[in-house]
Amino acid sequence: MAKPPKTKNTSGPRRPVLPAAERLPTREQLLEALASEENVKGKRDLAKLFGIRGDLRRPFKAMLAELEGEGVITRTRKTLRRTAALPHVTVLDIPSNADPDDLHAFPAQWNPEEGEMPRVRVLVGPRARVAPAPGDRILARIDAGEDTVPDYTAKPMKVLDKPRRAHIGIVRRDEDGARLVPVDRKQKEMRIPLGDLGEARDGDLVEVEVKLSGRLMIPRARVTNVIGNPRSEGAISLIAIHNLEIPHVFPATVIREAKEAREAGLKGREDWRDLPLVTIDPPDAKDYDDAVHAAADDDPANAGGFIVTVAIADVAAYVRPGSVLDREAYLRGNSVYFPDRVVPMLPERISNDLCSLKEGEARAALAVRMVMGADGRKKSHSFHRILMRSAARLRYSQVQSAIDGDPDDQAGPLLEPILKPLWSAYTAMATARDRRGPLDLDLPERKIVLDDKGMVRDIFVPERLEAHRLIEEMMIAANVAAAETLEQKRSEVLYRVHDEPSSEKLQALRDFLGSLDIAVKKSDAVRAEDFNRILDQARRAGNIGQVSEMVLRSQAQAEYAAENYGHFGLNLDRYAHFTSPIRRYADLIVHRAIIRALGLGDDGLTDQEAARLPGIAQHISATERRAMLAERETSDRLLAQFLAERIGARFMGHISGVTRSGLFVRLSETGADGFIPASSLGQDYYRFVEERQAMIGERGGETFTLGDVVEVRLLEATPVAGGLLFELLSEGRRGNPPSGRRSSKKSSRNFGPRGRRKR
Repeated sequence: MAKPPKTKNTSGPRRPVLPAAERLPTREQLLEALASEENVKGKRDLAKLFGIRGDLRRPFKAMLAELEGEGVITRTRKTLRRTAALPHVTVLDIPSNADPDDLHAFPAQWNPEEGEMPRVRVLVGPRARVAPAPGDRILARIDAGEDTVPDYTAKPMKVLDKPRRAHIGIVRRDEDGARLVPVDRKQKEMRIPLGDLGEARDGDLVEVEVKLSGRLMIPRARVTNVIGNPRSEGAISLIAIHNLEIPHVFPATVIREAKEAREAGLKGREDWRDLPLVTIDPPDAKDYDDAVHAAADDDPANAGGFIVTVAIADVAAYVRPGSVLDREAYLRGNSVYFPDRVVPMLPERISNDLCSLKEGEARAALAVRMVMGADGRKKSHSFHRILMRSAARLRYSQVQSAIDGDPDDQAGPLLEPILKPLWSAYTAMATARDRRGPLDLDLPERKIVLDDKGMVRDIFVPERLEAHRLIEEMMIAANVAAAETLEQKRSEVLYRVHDEPSSEKLQALRDFLGSLDIAVKKSDAVRAEDFNRILDQARRAGNIGQVSEMVLRSQAQAEYAAENYGHFGLNLDRYAHFTSPIRRYADLIVHRAIIRALGLGDDGLTDQEAARLPGIAQHISATERRAMLAERETSDRLLAQFLAERIGARFMGHISGVTRSGLFVRLSETGADGFIPASSLGQDYYRFVEERQAMIGERGGETFTLGDVVEVRLLEATPVAGGLLFELLSEGRRGNPPSGRRSSKKSSRNFGPRGRRKR
């Protein structure tokens, strides 16, 4: 029987069939579901929620793939989730190879399961107070934009100290394969499976990633990058350079721009080539960026006075704002000086050629002419953009010998016309300095000399000559003149500032000095001359070493700032670095500011730079601290390497630090620093008494104090980390046990061994 034909329903209007695209959920609905619906875990759950079937399946899958490809959602096996959004304020890392004019960054912390790490554009406006550079870590305010796919932008709030690389070390082959000796003393050695060594050989400095293996989660290293071999290359500084991420290879664009630079001529400059300016430097100096001259003032109104001229290489003529040379110089911030190499701020074409005030060659310079009274005080000054010609390249020792009556063939003819006037002017300026009373904390600095193989050949304290002080005093005067000129012209200034000690540090110093019966005024309003009186008392009492250490610790750290709060150590109201633009970006900024303020050219400070001075100051202060740390770490490693062959030897030194965990000792012979654990001090229980900077035995009162001269035996040397471990051989001074009850385990008590130390 045939089925009757179907009839159309004419009882109402027909519902139209919509295209698949119009029956799909929107992107916003999908993302909202993933974020808010607890039972929606994957593609099937989404399909069920939105009724996806039939011809909707293919465009639905395409939409999910598009969202995943854009990084808006992420997949873990069969689970989908919305990619984590960046918080409104977060920490970002700017890659070291980022374009300084188009900065981007990535989150400092990111869970790979959340999908691809978002790329964030860093916005630095013309008046931004924080101006980060490639390689910086920043705290930033985040804007995700209004689109479904976040278009992240960041406004920097602060440049943060960036932690050093987590895992970098030296490969050591052994019978069982290989191990990694970390460069950080706080990290432990790790095994490197032979299959994970890559191209690394014994002694190579490498970067590694760490994997945890087995049920015990034992860390094992896999080599990801071979940096080099410090021993074979004679460059132990390589460790600090890479560990602290110091830029040390100039990009090709920077080298090319430096090579294309042409010598500055006389146009726009005063011709001072007949003025016999001279450079005075150490014998191993590679560049000469400052020259000096002095003559008696023939003005009757300044009887007995002098005209002192300081000329500084005109780096601003070659390193223009915004150029690739400028961006690289800003990134580096300063040159870094190691015993085995220099990591310069500028390429050799600039630092060792065009801006090196070589004897007999015409060079562009920015000079300050200072009128000094007979009492050594500056009466007036003026800045000039000049073309000069150095009359002589002299050494400190050479100048000192000539003044002392033993000139050599070069210095002899210069003694009467050049050197004696310089000395007379310095003598007057030194008198003014003594009246001013800067902090007189003259601590010796040792110089490490290496042989051809990069090993320590000699360690010595260079003799401190009056010729050194002559140059220092004239450079300080020039720096003060720079700050004064910029203030007078109401120009932006990048100051070199040194804050007065904090009240907490002053109180700690008072407590310590009280234990030595040295009185200190109780007011927090102290001046450098107050510390000088303390140091004079210590010299007379014979404990200058102890007191110098504590006075040094009480001082704040000098830094750069766009706002002035004076220089406490030099006892100066205003101070700016002007005299070393080859090796310090701060000085280059000051040069540009002077050029702009005095209308000396079209290559002065730009409006954009002026607005960014606070950020620039913050950045170069950080690069300066990085350089100091790198230099100190490298010296420690070289000294540890030098002493590694003298295990068991005895040395004299003094206690340079006291902590709850033990004593730090600096050796008299080499200046090397090592550690004595508190647990090895003796039979007594030793308590750290902070106000006395001492470890004191609770039963017998045996006392070890900051500055005490001690004898030690070298037990261990770890050159890679720069660490030395000592055994104390000297007896402590006898005194009274510390007052109060015996400390608990949670206090500063330290337990000595049962047996007395060997003599």
